[in-house]
Amino acid sequence: MSVCFSPSLMCMDFLNMGAQLEVLNSRCDSYHVDIMDGHFVPNLTLSPDFVRAASSVAKKPLECHLMVTNPWDYVAGLSAAGAGCISFQAETVEACAFRMINAIRQTGCKVGAVFSPATALSAAGYYMHLLDKITVMTVDPGFAGQPFIREMLKKIEQARNLKEKNGYRYVIEVDGACNRNTFAELYSAGAESFVVGSSGLFALDSNLERAWEKMSADFEAVTEVKL
Repeated sequence: MSVCFSPSLMCMDFLNMGAQLEVLNSRCDSYHVDIMDGHFVPNLTLSPDFVRAASSVAKKPLECHLMVTNPWDYVAGLSAAGAGCISFQAETVEACAFRMINAIRQTGCKVGAVFSPATALSAAGYYMHLLDKITVMTVDPGFAGQPFIREMLKKIEQARNLKEKNGYRYVIEVDGACNRNTFAELYSAGAESFVVGSSGLFALDSNLERAWEKMSADFEAVTEVKL
């Protein structure tokens, strides 16, 4: 099973954004961009304008996670700004999931669905086959640095079993507390892509090149997987 890493750009040093993206361009597989509106979650983070600025430097896909009440409001702006994948919270599209998927697909972006810890995968049961990525959140959405919710390991296993049984094409991503303490269990459960934020990457060293080396060494040490 291949392994991918997606740095969470809300955790980066914004004063050195260009330099940090240059370091990550040759190392990561994609970038994770959290878009929050202050309503779905009580926080405000990145925006389509940030995506536009980052896309001028980023050489890997910008994957945008919509933690917003009205995802419709962001699809056109994000795709025009350079997003490569747009993922909506499964809780926010119950009345329009298929229209939302079609709208994102028509922009040329890949489509993902994100599941908060209390949301079952069955919420997307009728459109799982249409997704390029599913993201299992192992913390409640809205803030960085929260403790790992261990019950989510079963959800990751379920996502893997559904994928294998039905031949689904989605990548299984994990967002929240991906670090040395959790890498082994997440990988064993079926995680294929890891969103690395403060604890998993950016706080490991003030020098981002060394931080990436430490993160990679941590992953290899606890999973016995050679990157």
